Amino acid sequence: MASHRKSRTPGTRVAGIRTPALATAALTSVALLSQTADAAPGDDRPSLEEVEKKVGDLYRQAESATEKYNAAKEKTTKQRKRVDTLLDDVAQRTQKLNEARAELGSYAAAQYRTGAGMPDTATFLLAETPQDVFDQRQVLDRMTGRQKAAVDDYVTQQTETMKKRQEATESLRTLTETQGDLKTAKATVQKKLADARELLSKLTAEEKARLAAIEKRKQEEAARKAAELARQQAAQEQAREEAAQQSGGTSESSGSGSTGSADTPPADSSYAAKAEKALAFARAQIGKPYVWGATGPGSYDCSGLTQAAWNAAGVSLPRTTYDQVNAGTTVPVSQAQPGDLVFFYDDVTHVGIYIGNGMMIHAPKPGTYVREESIYYDGDSAIHSIVRPA
Repeated sequence: MASHRKSRTPGTRVAGIRTPALATAALTSVALLSQTADAAPGDDRPSLEEVEKKVGDLYRQAESATEKYNAAKEKTTKQRKRVDTLLDDVAQRTQKLNEARAELGSYAAAQYRTGAGMPDTATFLLAETPQDVFDQRQVLDRMTGRQKAAVDDYVTQQTETMKKRQEATESLRTLTETQGDLKTAKATVQKKLADARELLSKLTAEEKARLAAIEKRKQEEAARKAAELARQQAAQEQAREEAAQQSGGTSESSGSGSTGSADTPPADSSYAAKAEKALAFARAQIGKPYVWGATGPGSYDCSGLTQAAWNAAGVSLPRTTYDQVNAGTTVPVSQAQPGDLVFFYDDVTHVGIYIGNGMMIHAPKPGTYVREESIYYDGDSAIHSIVRPA
């Protein structure tokens, strides 16, 4: 994923001295001229840095829309099941209502044949609502026990059928709304990805090479930070073991190279066993393509991968990053252990599964494949939180 740099604040420092506004403008002009030196006169194309930022923003927006799509899809699936269940219930109750109506009809026909005038039970067949039935109290007084039982059954079936029909109608309305949300999110994802592809398609071969060089430098910096975190975690683990030895206790290492604190103790052996299963699954998916909205087995999006990995360990995670971030205990980055979930960005739209030494397995973005990568792949500030899910 491309970097999302913050725009530089006005003013520039040269040799530690803040330059005047005029000098800043001049330096900016020189920088822009150098970036577009090979462009044709009058070419107003954006700089390579601007393209990189824009593409990165579009991918992030697409990922955000993907998580909304995932949430809407999950809600739609649940709502559709509820509607189907309610409609089945309505059909069954309607059948019972018809049977109750037929029984009342048999009583009404018998009364008619004996010349009893307007049959008592026929009054209830003309009633449109259960309340209409209860309003005929004087008729109920003239009925036999079997007739009253038939009326009670008819009223019960009519009441429940009307109630279920109302629930089904409301559920159908909700289903229509969630299907609309699903359609909107899908269209947003497709639009953002199309815009990103269009921007990239306008780059020259030289620009694409320069963009690849920028990405390589970013990866190298991310790898350096991951190694630094690994050293920090190893030092903390050693300090914890030495402290345990001095106190006469024993130290149980989880093999993660991290340590706990009074507020966040190290994960126990039970967690380590589950994490090992989750990581084994995640590693087996390396090389499979990122496909937005996918949950496997042939392709994944970011939250689809983490959900499937932990499911393989017997732990059920929610579908979206928005819910997964609340499905566990938050721990500091320095105390991350294998199996922990690493969330990114203020809007929590990306997630990977930590494997130790500052590295993770994740499904990055469209056009890429599940891979191992530094948790600093998009800079320090991109990391939102670390969550231990089990």
